[in-house]
Amino acid sequence: MAGVVVVFDFDKTIIDVDSNNWVVDGLGATELFDRLLPTMPWNTLIDTLMGELHAQGRTLRDVADVLRIAPIDPHVVAAIRAAHSLGCDLKVLSDANRFFIETVLDHHGLRGCFSEINTNPSHVDADGRLRIAPHHDFHATPHDCGLGTCPPNMCKGQVLHRIRASVTAEDGARKRFIYLGDGSGDYCPSLRLAREDFMMPRKGYPVWDLICENPGLLQAEVHPWSDSKGVIDKKLPHFT
Repeated sequence: MAGVVVVFDFDKTIIDVDSNNWVVDGLGATELFDRLLPTMPWNTLIDTLMGELHAQGRTLRDVADVLRIAPIDPHVVAAIRAAHSLGCDLKVLSDANRFFIETVLDHHGLRGCFSEINTNPSHVDADGRLRIAPHHDFHATPHDCGLGTCPPNMCKGQVLHRIRASVTAEDGARKRFIYLGDGSGDYCPSLRLAREDFMMPRKGYPVWDLICENPGLLQAEVHPWSDSKGVIDKKLPHFT
């Protein structure tokens, strides 16, 4: 379906865990994480922890090995492949980081299904240490979302607005958007979806709770999903 754009969150949507916590726990840095958490923004914290792990002798391969065993529901994998095979334009919009996301997608043979990954940038420095930067440089200029549910380093609503403008500009045709997410940061983009769009919040997670507080604020049709077998891989291809 060339007229359908499917936007996936990553943590607890494509994979069944938070990738940052998964790496921190898997590499034995949980105590340090808990100690530093009250002192700095989340995105800065993960970058700092990557530096601490590197100083302890942990390599980029160690990080990647942990990511490759992150749990992923086979029904989500099936949904991604089905939507891609139908011709949908699939994109990732996540507050994780590029290295984590690409490592997981490559491992499961899914990276080629996605035309775009919108996330916090990452790179490996000259010392072999993974660096993670904010998607939006909030130290220089706040993103001024104003909703109160977006982290300082990324307003997903603003990113979704840019994505819509970009895909519309390609051929001038309006696209139908389907958005899948779980966290409070996914609430802002849900409010920017149009009447012909679909919002698929993960039931029982923060975005679902926020939507339920005042469902009338959303224009898009809401279709929750959960861990139930076959829910997401049957619903998503049906909407496309």
